[in-house]
Amino acid sequence: MSIVTNLPRLSQKHSGAYFTPDDVTAALVSWAVGKASDRMLDPSCGDGRFLACHSNSVGIEQDSVSAHAAIAQAPSALVHEGDFFAWAEATNERFECAAGNPPFIRYQTFKGDIRRRALELCAVRGVAFNGLASSWAPFLVATAGLLKPGGRMAFVVPAEIGHAPYAAPLLDYLVDSFSSVRIVAVRDKLFPTLSEDCWLLYAEGHGGRTDHIALTVTDRFTPAKTPPRATVRVDVGEWRSIWNRRLRPYLLPSAVRAMYQAAVTDPTSHRLGEFASVGIGYVSGDNNFFHLRPSEAARWKIPTAFLHPTIRNGRAMPARQITKATVDGWTKSDQQMFLLRLKRGQELPTSISRYLDSSAGREARLGYKCRNRTPWYAVPDVHMPEFVMSYMSGRSVNLVRNQAGVTCTNSVHAVRVRDAALAAKLLPTWSTPFVTLSCELEGHALGGGMLKLEPREAARILFPAATAPALPAGAVEDAITTMQRWRHYGG
Repeated sequence: MSIVTNLPRLSQKHSGAYFTPDDVTAALVSWAVGKASDRMLDPSCGDGRFLACHSNSVGIEQDSVSAHAAIAQAPSALVHEGDFFAWAEATNERFECAAGNPPFIRYQTFKGDIRRRALELCAVRGVAFNGLASSWAPFLVATAGLLKPGGRMAFVVPAEIGHAPYAAPLLDYLVDSFSSVRIVAVRDKLFPTLSEDCWLLYAEGHGGRTDHIALTVTDRFTPAKTPPRATVRVDVGEWRSIWNRRLRPYLLPSAVRAMYQAAVTDPTSHRLGEFASVGIGYVSGDNNFFHLRPSEAARWKIPTAFLHPTIRNGRAMPARQITKATVDGWTKSDQQMFLLRLKRGQELPTSISRYLDSSAGREARLGYKCRNRTPWYAVPDVHMPEFVMSYMSGRSVNLVRNQAGVTCTNSVHAVRVRDAALAAKLLPTWSTPFVTLSCELEGHALGGGMLKLEPREAARILFPAATAPALPAGAVEDAITTMQRWRHYGG
């Protein structure tokens, strides 16, 4: 049976549709369904592979082609074509269970009326998501609200559930709404062709509450009819207070977590944000136009007073410090390393006016950032920070002293020292194993094995007290390797 309307075909990017492997599908349905008579909901049923595993099912799908495929693959199911959140708001039906793979649509394209309905529906259930929430989290909250008392649900979720700030309200809601919440952290990719890592979520006993999350840490997914045994008991209070509502630290052995926790609670330990501010560099609006090579600047006869050396990205950062010799090296190799630094109300030489009126300048001023500032050519927020930090990193996060007074783009972090004495004491320990591990714990994985540190994450990097408890030789280094394996660095 089906309810079908004529909606436009959506691209895979905008629909978030990446269909689930059959063994994962079968396992999740077996976890969720207690008996044959259970009514199962799939809030984003795609081509119907979850529905096909249980005959007494209801699916909702916004994409017309996928909805028709679901009807063909699961003829005994009831398939609604349309927006799940509008349907959830209107339906009076309640379900014994739910299973599926909710669409992973990032906030940039999860917008408009669908987003508004989703967030309003979640707010009614007491869950407030921030503006960066991706679609899958509201899907789970709305689905849980359609379960009967004692109901169960089993879903594929992005590994962002382990670190994203917007995942914290979801987990808070789940532990306050179910008597058992389990998460299976899988290191190997469930979707080999995607950069996004995925974990599994199982919750049962809707209407209850729990004081812990049962976490299973495993290298690979093994199909089973019941959820795997938990390897770690995550105390909700500790998760909230010590680990900043993140599950990633629980990928490590308990001894390493205890050592780190002791450092966190020691009043003589310090976070980077206590003595320095971490922010992104300037946004030019058109990097190719505003960044010139020395040869280009000479050709346009732009005076050196209007040029400032800059770091455009992490690849340009040296290992320890940026000196005059570093800048001289950039100049000799004719790198695109000069920012055209112009200020509001400044009288401009004829050569610069000519450059601004060039075809490249006429194109640059049409860009979003340029056309929304006055004058369009004055790049704001240009600073010369004491240190520059890599935004995305491979083996380790690079922090370099800015002795040459260069500026930097938003592709790296500008670190500005507020407490010079504390910085002088602590920053020399930057490359120690403990601080390297802290970067791994406070940052998060990005596709391609990279470690990404947002400014708020970088500010939490921990410098331990001198009396921090010691671990057996190599334990911290092993922990670093473990975190790098989980973000697939080095293969």
